[in-house]
Amino acid sequence: MLRKLLSAVEDELEFGVSLRRRLHTKPELGGLETDTARVIAAALPVRARSLAGTTNLVATVGGDGPGVLVRAELDGIEVTENTEVPYASANGTMHACGHDVHCAALVALTRAAHRLSGELPGPLIAVFQASEERAPSGAGTVLSDAGLAHAVRAAVGVHVHPGIPWGALGADEGTVNAATYGFEILVEGKAGHGAYPHTTDDPILALAQVVVALHTVTGRRVDPVHPAVLSVCALSAGTGENVIPSTARALGTLRTMHTDDHARLREIVATTVERTAAAHGCVGTVRTTRDEPALVNDPRLTRAVRVIAEQAGVPLAPPWSSCGGDDFARYGTRWPSLMAFVGLDGAPGFDPVPLHSPLFLPPEDAVGQVARAQALAYLAASGL
Repeated sequence: MLRKLLSAVEDELEFGVSLRRRLHTKPELGGLETDTARVIAAALPVRARSLAGTTNLVATVGGDGPGVLVRAELDGIEVTENTEVPYASANGTMHACGHDVHCAALVALTRAAHRLSGELPGPLIAVFQASEERAPSGAGTVLSDAGLAHAVRAAVGVHVHPGIPWGALGADEGTVNAATYGFEILVEGKAGHGAYPHTTDDPILALAQVVVALHTVTGRRVDPVHPAVLSVCALSAGTGENVIPSTARALGTLRTMHTDDHARLREIVATTVERTAAAHGCVGTVRTTRDEPALVNDPRLTRAVRVIAEQAGVPLAPPWSSCGGDDFARYGTRWPSLMAFVGLDGAPGFDPVPLHSPLFLPPEDAVGQVARAQALAYLAASGL
C-alpha cells in the first residue's frame, strides 16, 4: 500500500503544482476563504461538504469505519508579497506560511487515494480548515462538527518549515509548538497639544514603556531552560504630528512551551501593562485575542510515522521544536494527533527567509514533499 499510494501521489503532482500556483495568486484571510474553498472543492475527486456554513471543507475517500483526518489550512495573512514570481499575490494578502502548498498537496493526496479507494486501510478524511491564522479558530468549527465526532481515529498535519533540512521529515514526540496567547493592549490617557505635554497624560509614552517592560518578562520571569517568547508586533496611536492622543494600542503574542509558565505569564502581562501605564497617569488594559494550547504529538503515532518514513527512504530530521503555534493543537485534545514538518533549508531556489516574510516562497517541489509526508502520516495513523 505504501508503494502504491506514493506512486499514485506522484501521478497527481503536476496537477498539484498547478493548483498551488492558482491558490498562491489570490490568498484570502481567515474566515473569508470563499474563492479558495471553491477552487479546492472543484479540484477534489469527491463532493466536499462545508462545516456549519463556513469555508471549512471536508472530503472523505476510502472505506468504512473511523478514518484518519489529514488537515491543511486555507487562509493567508496580511502581508504584501515581494517575491516577484509570475504567480505572486497582488491583493495585500499572502500565503507566507506555506498554506497554499499544504492545500495543493492534500488535494493531490486525496485524488491519489480516491484512485485506490478500494484498497485503502481506512477512510482518508481531508479537512481544509479555515482561519488557522486568525481568531476565531477554524479548528473549533472542525471539533464541533457532529459528523466528525465519531468518524476520526487520529488526526495528522504537515507543515513546511525553513528551519529543517530540505528533504527531511521532522516528527518528534511531545511538545513541538508552543501554547499561544494573542493580546491587545489599550492605554487610555488624556489628550492635548504636543507643545504642552505637561497638561496631558501621554498614552504613547506610556505604551512605549509598556512595550519595553513586556520584553523583559520572558527573560527575567521564566526559567531559562523553558522556551518562552513575547513579541509586540503592532502599534497604533495618534492622527497628527502635534496632537497627543487620548489612546494608544498594541498587539502582541506570548508563546510558552510549559503549561505552568503560560498561565503565570498571562497574569504578569496584565499586571505589567496596568502598573506601567498607571505610573504615567494612564489606564492600561489587556484583552485576549487568541488562546491556543501547546501542540503535543502523540508518542505512539509519532513512532509509527518515523518507522514508515524509514521504510519509504525519507530521512528524519534532527530533534526539533519551536515557539511557533498552530490551532492544530486543539485536534490533540480530541484525538491522537501529530504535526510533522517538511524541511525547506537548502531547497533549490529557496531564499532562506522565515515564515511570514514577504519573500517566503517554498519551491514547487515542496508540493510533492508535503503530499508524500501527508501520505506517510495517513498510513501510519491507519495502522494504529
